[in-house]
Amino acid sequence: MSTLTPVSVDFELASIDPSSTPEFDADKKDAEKALEKNGERLAELQERLFAESKYGGERRVLLVLQAMDTAGKGGILRHVIGGVDPQGVQIHAFKAPTEEEKSHDFLWRIRKELPTAGNIGVFDRSHYEDVLIHRVRGFSTLETIEERYGIIQEFEKELVAQGTTIIKVMLHISADEQKERLAERLDRDDKHWKYNPGDVDERLLWGEYQKAYEIALRRTTTENAPWYVIPSNHKWYARWAVQQLLLEALEGLDPQWPEADYDVEAEKVRLANS
Repeated sequence: MSTLTPVSVDFELASIDPSSTPEFDADKKDAEKALEKNGERLAELQERLFAESKYGGERRVLLVLQAMDTAGKGGILRHVIGGVDPQGVQIHAFKAPTEEEKSHDFLWRIRKELPTAGNIGVFDRSHYEDVLIHRVRGFSTLETIEERYGIIQEFEKELVAQGTTIIKVMLHISADEQKERLAERLDRDDKHWKYNPGDVDERLLWGEYQKAYEIALRRTTTENAPWYVIPSNHKWYARWAVQQLLLEALEGLDPQWPEADYDVEAEKVRLANS
C-alpha cells in the first residue's frame, strides 16, 4: 500500500492543492536529505532488478510522467532517475508524432519504447497525449477518445501481465506557479532555450486541460496501474514523492542478487593460481 493515495474513479482534480505536501511534514532541506539517502537504496534495488534480468528475470518498471509545461518532469529525471545506474534506465520523451507514426495506431510508437527486462523505463509524456491534447485541441473525435480510454486500459493490463510494474504520475501545478516559472525562463539568458511561445497558447486552455486530465485519470486508473497526482508547486516535494513511489514499487518486487551458476570457491582457486 502506497504512502501516497492513488486516484479513485470519482476524484476531483480541483480538490488537490498544488502547494500541499501529503505525507511529508518537514521542509525543503529535509526533503533533499531524504532524497539523497533514499537514492542509495533506490540505486541498489535498481541494480538488483537489472542483475536479475541477466539470469532470466522478466520484470521491469515503467514510470509515466504527465504534466502541464514547467511542472518539473526534467527535475524528476535529473534528481530521482539520475541517481541510478544509467545502464538500467530507458528514458523516452514523446514529442508530436511524425508522419510515419501517424500512419499507425496511436500505441505503435509507444510499444517501440517500452522498457526491456531489468530496466526502469521513463516516459516523459506518453500515450496519454492521445486523450489529453487530442481532447482539448480536437485532434480526434470524442468517440475516438472514449474508445482510447478502454484501449489504454487493455494495453496496460497486458503490460502488467508480462511483468511490468506501472507507476503513472501527474505532476500537478497551479496556473500561477506555471506563470512564475515561465517568467523566470524569460528573465534568464540560460533559460531562454527552455521557453516555447506556444506555452502561452496552451495556458489559455488551462481549464480545458484540467478537465481533460480529470476525465483521463478517472477512466484509466486501475488497481494494477493506478494514477497518482503529485502536488508540484514545490519541486523538492514532487521529487521526494516520485522517489517514494519508485522505492515502494521496487521494494514490492524485492529483486534479489542472482546466485552464481559456477563454483565460487573453485574460481577463487583458479584465479589465485592464474
